[in-house]
Amino acid sequence: MSGAAARAPAPGTPAEERPTEARARGSETQAQQAYRRLEEMIVTLALAPGSRISENAMAQRLGLGRTPVREAMQRLAVEGTLRILPRAGAIVSEIDLADQFKLIEVRRGLERIMAGRAARLADRETRARFAALAARFGEAEAQEAEAAFIAADRDFNALLAASAQNKYAAAAMAPIQAQTRRFWFLAFERFGDIPRVSRLHGAICRAIAAGDEAAAQAASDALVDYVEDYTRRTLDAMM
Repeated sequence: MSGAAARAPAPGTPAEERPTEARARGSETQAQQAYRRLEEMIVTLALAPGSRISENAMAQRLGLGRTPVREAMQRLAVEGTLRILPRAGAIVSEIDLADQFKLIEVRRGLERIMAGRAARLADRETRARFAALAARFGEAEAQEAEAAFIAADRDFNALLAASAQNKYAAAAMAPIQAQTRRFWFLAFERFGDIPRVSRLHGAICRAIAAGDEAAAQAASDALVDYVEDYTRRTLDAMM
């Protein structure tokens, strides 16, 4: 990808933030911060599948206490990206290549429901937040900025989950998103397309901001179509 990887943040460090984003991060609990940073390291493969980690080592690396790191690791274990080893730390889970299309099938239905509900139920303030996210995805598209996309995508997932107002769909989506994002980074240098994936996310945001349920669902389908195509090309290249 032309120049995007070179602009990516160093492993374990947060992406460059605007002042408003930095203020939002300041409201995080230490456990939320630990989860966000650990999840990013796992998803971007800075912590590769099979890596062994410990509470002590990660607490020192992140500059946080052991308790919030332990809580973050337990949350990641529930999502399936970590496997806790009793009295021996944890191992970053392997990426199950064979299950990717099953994940995508479920993701398509859940994300379509969530996008439609968000467009239908979002209040004025939430619509404004989706419009702001659309602008951020537009900047990531124009600049081919991987770090900007990662930050916007994380905020998009959180806002979509909250605004859809369906705790069951949100709980089901979290581990699916984590696994599909990890898979995306496997062949990012070869098949990654920051402008395209940013544009697809921006379309969902704009439809929700406009309160257009049908357009939000169609835009969600278009994003999952891209994910499915990317997955097929990646698996074909690995065979």
